Amino acid sequence: MAAATLESRIEAALERIRPAIRRDGGDVWLIKVDDAVAYVQMIGACGGCPASNETLKHGIETVVREDVPEIRAVEQL
Repeated sequence: MAAATLESRIEAALERIRPAIRRDGGDVWLIKVDDAVAYVQMIGACGGCPASNETLKHGIETVVREDVPEIRAVEQL
């Protein structure tokens, strides 16, 4: 079996946190990975929510960095 790609590992990490985001009416999509930074787009209720940066940094980034330690940050596009 081939090793999981960086993107697939990030997607798996996002799947761990998606249920909580979806409960609030939003979702998060991985757009690209560049120079150890995962770029995501928050959509739905999360797209314009004032707390989305908090969710991004303390929720999404924490889970992604736990599961994919070579990622140094998660940024929103």
